Amino acid sequence: MNTDYVIALARDAMMTLVMVGAPVILASLGVGLLISIVQATTQIQEQTLTFVPKILAVLAILAFMGPWMLRTLMDFTLRLFQAVPGLIR
Repeated sequence: MNTDYVIALARDAMMTLVMVGAPVILASLGVGLLISIVQATTQIQEQTLTFVPKILAVLAILAFMGPWMLRTLMDFTLRLFQAVPGLIR
């Protein structure tokens, strides 16, 4: 096992993490931004107003993109298990 192999494995893990986490984070960020703009224009300063739309957006993204996210994680896990013999040498 050399350092190039470990660095490539860590980079692959981080890219998988970003790819799987980005849709949920971006949906939450977008909904939060829209709610903040609505709150600023209407001068409603209720802090709990953002929670329900964010939760609904995250659940919708998980329902819509969940199979893709699961498939991506499974592919990474299979690649990792197949790489174990290379790690032992």
